[in-house]
Amino acid sequence: MRNISYAASPLLASKTPVWRSKFIVAMLALAFIVLIARAAYVQVIDNAFFQRQGAVRFERTIELPASRGRIYDRNGLLLASSVVAPGIWADPEGVRKELDKLEPSARQQQQAKLQQLAKLLGMPPAELNKKLDAGERNFAWLRRQVDKSVADQIAALGIAGIYQRKEYKRRYPEGEAAAHVIGFANVENKGQEGAELSFEKQLAGKPGSRRVYKDRLGRVIESVGDDVPPIDGQDIQLSIDSKVQFFAYQKLRDAVTQHKAKSGSVVVLDALTGEVLALANYPSYSPDNRSRLTGSQLRNIALTDTFEPGSVMKPITVAMALEAGRVTPQTVIPTAPGSYQLDRFTIRDTRNYGSLTVEGVIQKSSNIGSLKIAQKLTPREMWDTYTALGYGQKPDLAFPGAATGRVRPWKSWKPVEQATMAYGYGLSASLFQMAHSYTAFAHDGRVIPATLLKSPSGQPVDGTPVFSEKNARAVRKMLALAAGPGGTGQRAQTVGYSVGGKSGTARKQQGKGYASNKYRAWFAGMAPIEQPRVIVAVMVDEPSNGVYYGGAVAAPVFSEVVQQTLRIMGVQPDVAVKPEIVAEQVPEPF
Repeated sequence: MRNISYAASPLLASKTPVWRSKFIVAMLALAFIVLIARAAYVQVIDNAFFQRQGAVRFERTIELPASRGRIYDRNGLLLASSVVAPGIWADPEGVRKELDKLEPSARQQQQAKLQQLAKLLGMPPAELNKKLDAGERNFAWLRRQVDKSVADQIAALGIAGIYQRKEYKRRYPEGEAAAHVIGFANVENKGQEGAELSFEKQLAGKPGSRRVYKDRLGRVIESVGDDVPPIDGQDIQLSIDSKVQFFAYQKLRDAVTQHKAKSGSVVVLDALTGEVLALANYPSYSPDNRSRLTGSQLRNIALTDTFEPGSVMKPITVAMALEAGRVTPQTVIPTAPGSYQLDRFTIRDTRNYGSLTVEGVIQKSSNIGSLKIAQKLTPREMWDTYTALGYGQKPDLAFPGAATGRVRPWKSWKPVEQATMAYGYGLSASLFQMAHSYTAFAHDGRVIPATLLKSPSGQPVDGTPVFSEKNARAVRKMLALAAGPGGTGQRAQTVGYSVGGKSGTARKQQGKGYASNKYRAWFAGMAPIEQPRVIVAVMVDEPSNGVYYGGAVAAPVFSEVVQQTLRIMGVQPDVAVKPEIVAEQVPEPF
């Protein structure tokens, strides 16, 4: 082999200047200094921008849901509560990538798990695939608020890309019986109807939050800082008695079914405190299952719908005249020959009653007697009393959609309009307004405020005076006559308790006139009559099974609800056990 002498190379033999090597070392040192300075600047001196960018990409705020407050009845029985019901969501991209990297056999197993997932979620596999394909790249809801047991089974499948979020779902133990009072909350746990909506602020609570880092697949890596714990909603206690509510709903439902009616409503008030003990409508709905819910089922007819109340207004007309000193209970009112001509209108009674006392006008429900009593009053006097009783006014009740009704300004009344208002035509009111106005008779002349919340003291409230105590008691006596032998509301009598009330049968409006074969049957009254504890109002819309008078359709519902309510309240019976009903029931005129 040839020997080579590297030292003999002229390149290697040449001497490199010292300054060049020093320059290179200096440049390297300067580069390291610049890098260190830049790192210090980025990480220590001005790191806010880069932290913001990192937070935008990977830091997220997770909402910690608050548990919605519970709703109780007056006796502490649960009407609405929240249970854990996780929401199931997917990372579509993660699911697809997991499938793509699996071997054929493992992929078949994963597909089988996805089919089982679809079954647990109650959807066809095609629908699940559609959700996974149509969702956002990293997020798609599969099902909100599933039962905890189902969520546990889904978690056990261990499907990559399928996750759960803690949510709450409302449960309503009383079901359709209390649906229109309690209402419901939506999937976002926000009140939509009834007490759930009225008391949303108290029930909702305040959600908490947690700051976390997530990877690109949306998985939580670690928490950042301290959690802000959620503040659960407040519990509320309603004035509703769930036993009274259920019984009232049951009897109303039976009456609507028996008489082949369109709908019906019942309102029960505590005559001493103004508390709403029951408020039921039929048809109703199940708050726990709203998949086939219709608008008509949602309507809280007792509060939101207004009608011409008919003869149940006659006691108010009489009370006005008593208060104004124009009549006494024994004043005689001529009603012969059973018809009365006013302008071009003819007003009729169901028969010729001849001459009736004021008490007799209420007992026999005479239209002519009522209008002649109203003619002794001025329109202003009547309008003032209607307003004081709450007609034409929005009810002061914490409830959504409560109707105001309609009472036209008194200056525009014509004589015939004043006459028809005397027996309940030409003005409109809700069933709740009718029940509330009767507190003036039950509470010795004072209208008391109504409430959906349980009274803290449970003591009688004072109220606003409308009639004198003497006149209120006189009207109560007339209501007892109307519900007694020979009256139009005999079937309102109940076992063991004295009752008083007024039936009504009003033709339904149709176009500019009235339908010839469509009616609303009413009954409003109280018990026991000497010292009233409850006020009950009943309305049945369009009974069509051959009987449509309020005394025959609505009064029996009143009777059963009153009897059961007073027993639940522990009120002692005050009369003989057996009601006295004469053979022929007197129908009330329209």
